[in-house]
Amino acid sequence: MGQNHEVPRGFFVTGTDTDVGKTWVSLGLVEQLKRQGKSVGVMKPVAAGCHPTAEGLRNEDAELLQQQASLKLGYHALNPYALEPAIAPHIAADEAGLRIDIETLYQHYLAIAGKSDCVVVEGAGGWLVPLNDFQTMADLAQRLTLPVILVVGMRLGCINHALLSAETIRARGLALAGWVANRITPEMPRLEENIATLEQRLDAPLLGRIPHLGSLDAATIADHLTLPPEANSQRPDWLL
Repeated sequence: MGQNHEVPRGFFVTGTDTDVGKTWVSLGLVEQLKRQGKSVGVMKPVAAGCHPTAEGLRNEDAELLQQQASLKLGYHALNPYALEPAIAPHIAADEAGLRIDIETLYQHYLAIAGKSDCVVVEGAGGWLVPLNDFQTMADLAQRLTLPVILVVGMRLGCINHALLSAETIRARGLALAGWVANRITPEMPRLEENIATLEQRLDAPLLGRIPHLGSLDAATIADHLTLPPEANSQRPDWLL
C-alpha cells in the first residue's frame, strides 16, 4: 500500500447539480474501497460554504471525507481552496481575492496519490461549475484523468441533466465509470421509469440506487453501492 503510482488511480465524483448527494456517495465509495483492503485518500479540491474555526475555514463535507479516509491528512492537504460563502466557487474566490489554480490542485492530488492506493476526489456543484475566469470543474477532472462517477439526483429533469453531463464527460475524453441513482426526495413520480430510461441511455453501469434515508452514514450508503468492475480487478494497472 501507499506506493508512488505513476498512473492515476481512483475516481472523480461529480453530480447532475448541487445538493444531489455527491459527498455521501463519495463517503460510501471510500468505505467500499476500504472494505477491499485498499488505502484510500480523499480530496475536496474546492469547497464553498465553509465555517470559520480557530484553525481557519472548514467545510463540513470535506471534514466528513477527512474522517472517512484511511489515509490521514491535514485539512489543507485535501481541501486547498476553502471559501466561506455558499456560492459559485469562482465568485467566492474572487471575493476572497483568490484565483483557483488547477495546477496547484493537481500537485495536491499527486501528493495524496503517492501515499495511497487510490483517491476519491469530490467535485463541487455540477460538471461545468466555473473555477476561474477560463476553467471549470471539468478542466480539473481532465487534468486528473480519473474515471468519473456521476451522481444523479432523482427528481424531475434528471434525465436531461444526466444525459448532458455524460455527454460532456465523454467529450473530454474521460471514462464514465458508472452512475448512481440517488433518491433525494421521499417521493418522485415514475421513479422506476426514470431509472430504466437512464440505464438504457447512459451506456455506463448503474452502481447503486440510494433510497431516501432518514439518517445518513457511510456504511449504509456503501451497502447500497457496488464499485465499477475495474476497481474489483486484482490487476496492478486497475483504473488505467
